[in-house]
Amino acid sequence: MAKEIKCLIWDLDNTLWDGTLAEGADVALREGAAEVMAELDRRGILQSVASRNHFDDAMDKIKRFGLDGFFLYPQISWGNKSDAVREIAKELNIGLDSLAFMDDEPTERAEVAFHLPEVLMIDAKDYLGVPDMEAFKPKYVTEDSAMRRRMYIDDIERKARQDEFAGPNEEFLKTLGMELSIAPVRPGDLERVFELTVRTNQLNSTGVTYDFDELSGYIDSEKHIFLIAALSDKFGPYGKIGLALLEEGAGTGEGAGVLDGELRIRLMLMSCRVLSKGVGSAILVKMTRLAQERGKRLTADFVDTGRNRMMYLTYKLMGFEEANEEGTILQYNGGRREYPDYLSVVGG
Repeated sequence: MAKEIKCLIWDLDNTLWDGTLAEGADVALREGAAEVMAELDRRGILQSVASRNHFDDAMDKIKRFGLDGFFLYPQISWGNKSDAVREIAKELNIGLDSLAFMDDEPTERAEVAFHLPEVLMIDAKDYLGVPDMEAFKPKYVTEDSAMRRRMYIDDIERKARQDEFAGPNEEFLKTLGMELSIAPVRPGDLERVFELTVRTNQLNSTGVTYDFDELSGYIDSEKHIFLIAALSDKFGPYGKIGLALLEEGAGTGEGAGVLDGELRIRLMLMSCRVLSKGVGSAILVKMTRLAQERGKRLTADFVDTGRNRMMYLTYKLMGFEEANEEGTILQYNGGRREYPDYLSVVGG
């Protein structure tokens, strides 16, 4: 599958605007730049800044152009731009291979490319063509896509309140009024379901991707349970942030796949934005209860992709153990589990 960019990082001087701010130039926004930014934002592609400038001067100019709301975690200083790009990835909690960096200076692009070869480099002269690049053309633009920047801004506010909170993390989570809904996937969810499968890497139990028709087929499948999770709190919605696909066994004997008496989690994934909210554990509680209601043994497929260690730990902390030598099948060995008391679960 072609590379898909989740965030474009702009340089400022002679990239977002013409001229060099620190030299006292009366910089002017480049023609069409605001339109490029608005179109990327509509598609759910995040944007930030990595620039060598005085922070206050640069942000003042960005605000005068009316663009400050677009940029998440801007990094404006006199340090290396590779460090700035790395910090943006860390703050957004996305992989470096999901980033693109645009700069007019070949030496700056080379510095970032040397230290962060996973990042896509773009010459600033090509800024108008960015929306036409395949890496910036998601197959579907969903309701969650259109809200993505707003949801990150809400999360910045959450983090600020958390930093001010004096007490254990669970006590802070109780103040958020979080509501998690877990419901069957409906036809209207499929575009978001597809988006989740192609965008989620770190918290994906197998790394397997599915085409749209395949996902559609699971909705009415008699042997599959297909669930989607959405989260909200007092600051606003996180959107649809989790997915689980289970297969109910009917086979017997060696090589039969999922056996009679077994409920297998074929796929479980979550957005990185909810990593610290206990959502993974809550979704697994739902699945343990489904298995118990059906009198089935709960197992799960797991494929180590090199990036999904946290998903493996989520399974282990919930009482799953390796069921084969390869570690590709995990089995739940615990009893009845309860949802975190700071989450109100709808459909649980």
